[in-house]
Amino acid sequence: MQTAIKQAKSKILDLAIHGKLVPQDSSDEPASVLLVKLRTEKEAKIKAGELKRDKNDSYIYKNTTDNCYYEKFNNGAINIDEEIPFDIPGNWQWCRLGTLGYWKSGSTPSKTKNEYYENGTINWLNTGDLNDGLITDIPKKITTLAQKDCNLQLFPIDSVCIAMYGATIGKIGILKTEATTNQACCVCSDFNGIYNKYLFFFLRQHKECFIQQSFGGAQPNISKEKITMTLIPLPPISEQKRIVSKIEEMFEQLNQIQCNLI
Repeated sequence: MQTAIKQAKSKILDLAIHGKLVPQDSSDEPASVLLVKLRTEKEAKIKAGELKRDKNDSYIYKNTTDNCYYEKFNNGAINIDEEIPFDIPGNWQWCRLGTLGYWKSGSTPSKTKNEYYENGTINWLNTGDLNDGLITDIPKKITTLAQKDCNLQLFPIDSVCIAMYGATIGKIGILKTEATTNQACCVCSDFNGIYNKYLFFFLRQHKECFIQQSFGGAQPNISKEKITMTLIPLPPISEQKRIVSKIEEMFEQLNQIQCNLI
């Protein structure tokens, strides 16, 4: 029965990212319109000198002439039709994870410097703390000196974290307390056009793909670049929230069944 419940949760997530878990609402603003607004806002910030243009900046669109998907870069467009894994509803849009938020990993302050750890008060997240849920307890701490010397960003509450190295690849979590991280964690904050819980469930559904993409010997890993280049089917914001609500409702029912079996 435990296996059946795990499979049921996997199926729910699969239906969710295919646009088959909740009905679409024609009154929702299409994801494509939202992404155009985000690009316009970004261009304005670049023009004002508030942002630097990323050489890999791009957006994905479907050409109505040949019905193929293309990715537009600063120097032209390329056909990516073979990369698109499945069809999505008309008001959804394919995009890269990197366009939807600010992604960054951390580092490990030198273990030889006691002043980096002794009486530390700043949360320092390691991949072992990732629990595929809400992260409320982070036992390891560092000092303000360590944060400053190692240029560690303090990620805000509700940031989404994913493990990139070793046996924990693909483990995820949502911060419910501010934290810095080590280099094995990649964190998304400052979300653009995506509900953090929808991102969380997408990453959970995509875990096996990340594991298959990992490389290396004793310490297999995925890079931040691979994560940010991952294609994600993006629903309208309102639908993202309906999807998350339905997932949580169905998962809770399955959890109750699981509890009753113990």
